[in-house]
Amino acid sequence: MMDGMRKVDPPTTKKLPVEVDIPELLVRMAHVTVTATRAQAIADLILIAFYYLLRVGEYTCKGTRNESKQTVQFRAGDCTFFKKNHNGKLQQLSRWAPAKDIMAADSVTLQLTNQKNGWKNVCINHHHNGEKLLSPTKAIARRYLHIRDSTTSADFLTTNLSAYFVNGCKYEVTDKDVRSAVKYAAKELNYPENKGIPIERIDTHSLRGGGANALSLAGYSDREIQKMGRWKSNTFKEYVSDQLSQFSEGMSKSMKKLFNFVNVEGGVLHDVTNTAVNTPYTITNTSV
Repeated sequence: MMDGMRKVDPPTTKKLPVEVDIPELLVRMAHVTVTATRAQAIADLILIAFYYLLRVGEYTCKGTRNESKQTVQFRAGDCTFFKKNHNGKLQQLSRWAPAKDIMAADSVTLQLTNQKNGWKNVCINHHHNGEKLLSPTKAIARRYLHIRDSTTSADFLTTNLSAYFVNGCKYEVTDKDVRSAVKYAAKELNYPENKGIPIERIDTHSLRGGGANALSLAGYSDREIQKMGRWKSNTFKEYVSDQLSQFSEGMSKSMKKLFNFVNVEGGVLHDVTNTAVNTPYTITNTSV
């Protein structure tokens, strides 16, 4: 009965991946054009989500919290900053290091207490990509310092990374905020015409899938992508979209090559004994 029902089910409409141009556009607008605290928080979290391949529940606060979910959102205390010493070795910075040192961090690790698939205390690390504004390490540093400057030492480490403060009042970035911002940026960048991706097929999960796609197109292995995205199974391959033009680029040229292969299975499925027995056997005289 269940198999029969699956056969009549309509095909799943998956959300499609986006590229780094969406988070970068939002960060530029928030920090250069708008300079509003809320917009900056949303944009920074979107940039972090793309690079760290995050699930939306890991970095945003839902309006109605579902206690049955085991995912624990990132907090300020889950961020660890590293700086290279004179020997080029990464050394951990103090949580209370000066702001200039936090902003100059060469690497940042996020520790996820618990997540959807049950893995606990998993760490995800990224290095500074060289961008002054559009680096994931810079984005985390901006959120971290904003929270540190807006809270007491007792509350600082347990404050969600999605928190932002305006005139002393605390607010949280929600999944709806992220969804609206991503769709807005996709419209501004004309994704339907330029990339063939309808706006309705872009959502919060497009960031996680987009990060995985970026790694795949850059040549990283399935194992590396799986580790970065913390997937337990091969389901992550669903996010590496085969609809992309780059996925099949060069395949037809490779398939055109004539390999002249021999099917070695033929001898297993076909008995050649009679043919071999009735065929004259000629010995060629060779000198040693």
